[in-house]
Amino acid sequence: METPGDPPNAVPDRSRWGRLHVLDRIAIGLAVLGVVCVLTGLLPRADAEATMRRIVPILIFLGTVVVLAELTAVAGVFDALATRVAVTARGSFRALFWLCVGFASVTTIAFNLDTTAVLLTPVMIALARALNVPPTPLAMTTVWLANTASLLLPVSNLTNILASDRVGLDPVPWAARMWWPQLVAVAVTALLLWWWYWRPARTGADPFVPPPPYVPPDRVLYRTALAACLLFVAGILAGTEIGVASGAAAAILVAGFAFRARHRLRLALVPWRLLVFVTGLFLVVQTIGRYGLDTVMGTLIGTDPGAEGALRAGAVGALFSNVVNNLPAYLAGEAVIAADRHTQLLALLIGTNVGPLATPWASLATLIWYERCRAAGVAVPLGRFVATSAALAVLATAATVTALLVGPGA
Repeated sequence: METPGDPPNAVPDRSRWGRLHVLDRIAIGLAVLGVVCVLTGLLPRADAEATMRRIVPILIFLGTVVVLAELTAVAGVFDALATRVAVTARGSFRALFWLCVGFASVTTIAFNLDTTAVLLTPVMIALARALNVPPTPLAMTTVWLANTASLLLPVSNLTNILASDRVGLDPVPWAARMWWPQLVAVAVTALLLWWWYWRPARTGADPFVPPPPYVPPDRVLYRTALAACLLFVAGILAGTEIGVASGAAAAILVAGFAFRARHRLRLALVPWRLLVFVTGLFLVVQTIGRYGLDTVMGTLIGTDPGAEGALRAGAVGALFSNVVNNLPAYLAGEAVIAADRHTQLLALLIGTNVGPLATPWASLATLIWYERCRAAGVAVPLGRFVATSAALAVLATAATVTALLVGPGA
């Protein structure tokens, strides 16, 4: 097929591979490398099978929760909530700040950090432009809280799902253990967000003119999406398997779209890139662990069962997350922490959830957010992003691990 501007009968010089997004190439490359590890015997077939049995429920959850979130966005739920946030602020920039912090935190906690990065980023940027306020503070609120607000429930982060299975905590006991560290993480994030991004942008933006009330394009689909989301959250809190809860909620919403807007249902809703990425990453990290990574991580984390061990685990998790990515950092750390040291494992989890901020690739959510900002024409200076995010990563990780050690349930 000719592209605009090509001469007649021109042969396109771009292959299908060349048209793939860089994240697609990374996902496919990891999957191929993982398969090669298994086929060559670098990763024994029995270990690979055990890994796949562990991650199949996770893949089901990821696939269905993304479909649920995407269709919820199409139904207008996120736009309606963003508009309600702006209206509730009543023109006050300070009130808008606190409401945006709450909005991003709740979205991350109830769905997961990738949903916040994928769907909330463009909504927040559009909201800023509609209110004629600088978009950077709202964009930074999204990416920072997508990471730091992902501790409270097992569904909030893929690493949480792995950790909750390891420590044997259902959602309600998990929340009872993590609510105080989560509150501390959000508080530190909010403080630095206001000081570095919102406070300087306040001049000329306070007060602002609230937008008109949002009218969803299809009220039936809007209500169906709300009901599906509430069902999903209720199922999680009731202890239902996460894949069952997200699958049932997604099925309800897909059925609603099949009746009301069939043209919105397409295969592109399924996050194949994320599913392939996660599968390949598990296999590759497990292979590397057999050939030296486990030894390095074990030396750095140490064997101290007390506060020192927890602080070291959190620091190593945050450091490795920013060097490589938070998922392999968690997997490598988990492999060297004894099964009965739950506090140390949760400290590692804090490092890999709260810490992956200083580099754009530190978490998949941060990488997706960076790409969404570029696509929307929002330029966040890389130097300022790295400096402020690194400071947040250090301060929030230290404060949150300390809260884990001394707070309720410690």
